[in-house]
Amino acid sequence: MHLPTVLSVVFAAAGVTAQLNDLAVAAGLKYFGTCGSEGNINSDTTYRNILNNKSEFGQLVPENGQKWDATEPSRGQFSYSSGDIVAGVAKTNGQLLRCHTLVWYSQLPSWVSGGSWTRTTLQSVIETHINNVMGHYKGQCYAWDVVNEAVADDGTWRPSVFLSTFNTDYFAIAFKAAKAADPNTKLYYNDYNLEYNGAKTDKALELVKIVQAAGAPIDGVGFQGHLIVGSTPSRSSLATVLKRFTALGVQVAYTELDIRHSSLPASSSALVTQANDFANVVGSCLDVAPGCVGVTIWGFTDKYSWIPQTFPGQGAALLYDSNFSKKPAWTSVSSVLAAKATNPPAVSTTLRTSTITSAPAVPTTTSKAAVTTTSAASGAQQTHWGQCGGSGWSGPTACQSPYTCQVLNPYYSQCL
Repeated sequence: MHLPTVLSVVFAAAGVTAQLNDLAVAAGLKYFGTCGSEGNINSDTTYRNILNNKSEFGQLVPENGQKWDATEPSRGQFSYSSGDIVAGVAKTNGQLLRCHTLVWYSQLPSWVSGGSWTRTTLQSVIETHINNVMGHYKGQCYAWDVVNEAVADDGTWRPSVFLSTFNTDYFAIAFKAAKAADPNTKLYYNDYNLEYNGAKTDKALELVKIVQAAGAPIDGVGFQGHLIVGSTPSRSSLATVLKRFTALGVQVAYTELDIRHSSLPASSSALVTQANDFANVVGSCLDVAPGCVGVTIWGFTDKYSWIPQTFPGQGAALLYDSNFSKKPAWTSVSSVLAAKATNPPAVSTTLRTSTITSAPAVPTTTSKAAVTTTSAASGAQQTHWGQCGGSGWSGPTACQSPYTCQVLNPYYSQCL
């Protein structure tokens, strides 16, 4: 019996499918989601069919359609044709909608970024924009990224028309306006490179405290998770930084996760390292749940990724390749979720995975050694994370030292 068949039996008995969102929910998260590429939803049937699969992606976010340049390209002239594409898909499929983004220095129309403003006039512009955009999507969004990327990479406040006009007062202005526009949605600050727990992370913590001290509502912090293969922090390090924010009384989530290869094509060992990195990120969210509510990947297929255009020569950062085939990283993510979902009381939060597809098992270390795929008859030993027993299993039943084969359920044993 192939492994997908085995785990399909296990999950079916529990009312769970071996797909990412169903596994994430069974493991204690609110969702596993992806952004939707507005330009490809109606032109690529394969892409659309995967995006439609609620068991795989239970939450969607518009990649670009809700940003300021798309929703209010001219002052007072609002357009929702692009933003409604992904929102419509989510509504049709019964998927959660995560909305992105309201106040950001980038993708900002020139009439805002180049305007001559007083505090009074720009505050009116911000409040009008937020009220209209959030009003249009009122009741549809589980969460909104209210302020995006307000911290520079060196840990200072990022220069923008908002900072030059208000200093940091625009944080509270935006969050208060957002709460007034839709009282029932979760309000987030969202940024990248917070994962490294450095000066930028410290400044983001300061931002949360500034908003709270101003009496403005802030519900969460989004860790974008635009990471690099081989340079991703460990699972425990990531959990530590997530907990710095949950200690302030806000929830956290990974909101734009991708882990890019710095050179292409990626070698087989680099694919293993990428899989490890993805597992560590998702695992850290599990370790902090329910404070960490979910994971959103920034696109699911390498065919439609923003990275090659932004970082020439880099890419292949997602869970599906350009032909919509699942990569080892998909296996590692599904595995770390399955290990939690199939038998939560028996699995420590430090354990990693069970394997869900017929792709090779992925080790939890940063070793770049190829994964063993030989049969039990050859005397092979399974690597960490690999399946080592279960109903119909004909592969290795011994584990590489120091790991031992542990029974997770009657159908599945794993090297842990």
